Amino acid sequence: MAQGVASAPVLHHHAAQDRPPDQSFPQRREPHRHTYGAIDLGTNNCRLLIARPNDSGFTVIDAFSRIVRLGEGLTRTGELSQEAMDRAVGALSVCADKLRRRNVSLVRSVATEACRRAKNGEAFAERVRDETGIVLDIIEPAEEARLAVLGCHKLLEPGDGPALIFDIGGGSTELVLIDQDDGVPRIRAWWSAPWGVVSLTESEGKEQLEGPDRLKAYMRMRERARRAFANFTAMLPEEREGIRLLGTSGTVTTLASVHLALPSYDRRAVDGLHVPIEAMQKISGMIAGMDYEERSGLPCIGNERADLVVAGCAILEAIMEIWPAKNLGIADRGIREGILRSLMARDGWQL
Repeated sequence: MAQGVASAPVLHHHAAQDRPPDQSFPQRREPHRHTYGAIDLGTNNCRLLIARPNDSGFTVIDAFSRIVRLGEGLTRTGELSQEAMDRAVGALSVCADKLRRRNVSLVRSVATEACRRAKNGEAFAERVRDETGIVLDIIEPAEEARLAVLGCHKLLEPGDGPALIFDIGGGSTELVLIDQDDGVPRIRAWWSAPWGVVSLTESEGKEQLEGPDRLKAYMRMRERARRAFANFTAMLPEEREGIRLLGTSGTVTTLASVHLALPSYDRRAVDGLHVPIEAMQKISGMIAGMDYEERSGLPCIGNERADLVVAGCAILEAIMEIWPAKNLGIADRGIREGILRSLMARDGWQL
């Protein structure tokens, strides 16, 4: 599907023809550098990245991120609400303006679980196209997992053992088991669970999560996530020597910031960090025991994440239980970077 923005010059491409990350690409034959764009519209966030390739990777020239809570209320109604769609269209309008001003020549825009699940997801995508010019590709979980791996696998700890990469989203969680030969990831198995920080939070409700029995609510969420991973757990190898774990999501970057006691979020300090599992378990338990005001008071959580971070901790603990690595790798990169690498590789850039 061709992805573009009205009035921006666009080189068409077909998403279904993108090569998987474990195949080689032809050598670049010309020095011309297009400007590439990637939009990731998730259940909770709208994110944009604009970049140009270079000989060692790519240089980001613009970025945008806004919490839009597109999936708010979806668990209850089965539809995207008018207010949520308005917020998302507002954020995408900002993205469209940036794409035009940066003269982006090739862009792919993807939407994930909220649009997949909502009865009015396709209608919303049509509204986005009409009002912003952005063509949303509502991707399947397998493609979502592939792009996340492609975007962040380079941050895995060195080693020969199997690795588990996960992405805790707003409406779902993707788990991908990979092997690596010569630094190239090969997907062995993947799983998409229907629980993300928004959907799992709504499954319990604010009264339970903020009440005197909030630790019991937390344990129920953790168990719900663990059950959702059960079939994937059965696919995991019995021999687990040298295993590695890497997470890409707001949950892991937020908890890593708490671990570092950062006064404000700093991507340079977080992206590529490796935190002992015991430290992440301790932080998760601490956050689960706090009330809303206490969580809001933590600098890197604040009001925007205070109501959703507990569900993220529950999902994370379930993942660390099924894949007991020594450390958790932290990636402040994922689907957007995967999209950019995929588009650039099609043009012959070795990334």
